Amino acid sequence: MDVYLIDGTYELFRHFYAVPPARDPEGREVAAVRGVLASLQRMLDEGVTHMGVATDHVIESFRNRLWHGYKTGEGIDPNLWSQFPLLEETLAAAGIVVWPMVEFEADDALASAAYKAAADPRVDRVIICTPDKDLAQSVRATRVVQLNRRTRTTLDEAGVIKKFGVPPDSIPDYLALVGDSADGFPGLPGWGPKSSAAVLAKFGHLESIPPSSQEWHVDVASAGSLAATLNAQRELALLFRTLATLRADIPLFEQVGQLRYAGPTPALPPILARFEAAKAAPARKR
Repeated sequence: MDVYLIDGTYELFRHFYAVPPARDPEGREVAAVRGVLASLQRMLDEGVTHMGVATDHVIESFRNRLWHGYKTGEGIDPNLWSQFPLLEETLAAAGIVVWPMVEFEADDALASAAYKAAADPRVDRVIICTPDKDLAQSVRATRVVQLNRRTRTTLDEAGVIKKFGVPPDSIPDYLALVGDSADGFPGLPGWGPKSSAAVLAKFGHLESIPPSSQEWHVDVASAGSLAATLNAQRELALLFRTLATLRADIPLFEQVGQLRYAGPTPALPPILARFEAAKAAPARKR
């Protein structure tokens, strides 16, 4: 069997900006949730049997206590924000397993679910459906892969190395150096994708990088400056790596059979009626 793990937060954002707005009879925006449900239903119609969806029930997580600049819910369109609880309600009513995250993030849930599912010998592949680069750390050979559903591109371990220049295990170190603007931490000055990939391809992890660039024997520009920056800000780099490292130990399910789709619940028809009665709303300003 294949297990599909869906980034519900990303899907909600993607559909919010891709489909025309629509409001139900009570004036609530529903278009993005309606779009996500239709998209997941197509996956089920095409033969997906095991599925779990992770959402950010709140945007903030334990990482906000570690770094003041970490991403928050500030600036999210209220019409998008209001659909988060509706998405979770709708998926549950549709009989799709959903994991709303509070203390942790949706990405942590995806990493944890991937680790758990991959440990089951009955599972052929685990497909993590998100373009988020931090989930590349969860890829394992061809057994756990990352799928960008929008571009229809799949990354296995060889694909991760080709794209980032480092294997999955080094992705948190890579992000610590180059930063992750989507998550709100800047990385270290001067450390770009090429230099970070070249150094980490040889040394693997931050603590293995020698203090002196003369010991690197790696062809990167301004190696001495990079080494000086890393030596001066090594603790900060380690903090950024902690931010980039996904949790893989969150208990979400006991066994993979719990992710098998068994059809909608009686709670779904009233929700679908709301969606069908929704009327087009004024276009959003971009």
